[in-house]
Amino acid sequence: MIRSVIRGSGSALPAKVVTNAELAERVDTSDEWIVERSGIRQRYIAGEGETTATLAIDAARAALADAGMDGASIDLIVLATATPDNTFPATATKVQDALGCNGGIAFDVAAVCSGFLYALATADSMLRTGLASRALVIGAETFSRILDWEDRTTCVLFGDGAGAVILEATECTSEDAPGIISTRLHADGAQHELLYTDGGPSTTQTVGHVRMKGREVFRHAVVNLADVLNEVLEHTGLSAADIDWVVPHQANKRILDATARKLGIADEKVIVTVDQHANTSAASVPLAFDVARKDGRIKPGDLVMFEAMGGGFTWGACLARL
Repeated sequence: MIRSVIRGSGSALPAKVVTNAELAERVDTSDEWIVERSGIRQRYIAGEGETTATLAIDAARAALADAGMDGASIDLIVLATATPDNTFPATATKVQDALGCNGGIAFDVAAVCSGFLYALATADSMLRTGLASRALVIGAETFSRILDWEDRTTCVLFGDGAGAVILEATECTSEDAPGIISTRLHADGAQHELLYTDGGPSTTQTVGHVRMKGREVFRHAVVNLADVLNEVLEHTGLSAADIDWVVPHQANKRILDATARKLGIADEKVIVTVDQHANTSAASVPLAFDVARKDGRIKPGDLVMFEAMGGGFTWGACLARL
């Protein structure tokens, strides 16, 4: 049995921190309003010279250092982003060149906030079938560049950043061995109008801005995330009590709390970084994971459930043993 084992993780954030109080100076909002509705207290905003690629490269290098590996040993890069540096080529190829592993496989995936889960599942499948042996999976975003800074319902919720993990194909003989155990992914294009950008190369020749119907997104998120988490548990024969940690997409603290309650998962088992990073879309899950690994909460042997939902809609969950 081949499993994709997580060997290392890393993250990167822009230099500039923007607090709620600073945002309140430019839009009609307040620290109290933002915290009450989202749990967010600050976010990081990319400045001059900082792009999705530069953040992804920094996160990738941190993950490689954590794993004690050289960039040249990576033969697969899957980068999840909704904010690529260019329409093409893939931002993953910029990362590949910076790491010195040209000639392998490198491409982007677009599933917005669920992007890291889609990228993780894609890399896992390619490792298990022998198409590659060592993968770099990245979620990286500069969402600040597609925000309407006059729309207080969206601009206060998002931030920029990147997170990465190293996966390695490893032969295992036990069901309790480390690695990715089960993943389930879904999409529902009928919900397009609830969370989307109002532009694109083929329609407006612009990137557009984020548009969202927050109340409807909240309702769908709680139901869909609880359902997909239960789907993974049913597939593995495990229960919520068996999970050591849940690493969710960091969109809104109220969504995290409501989903945990619906599943009967204790709050202390849920990794929360939304207060510090805001919603970094595809970067939020690997960012939160890296924080919890580095501060010692997530340890080798732990069962970790990753979950996310994004615009479109897309959603998914992945269970892995560290």
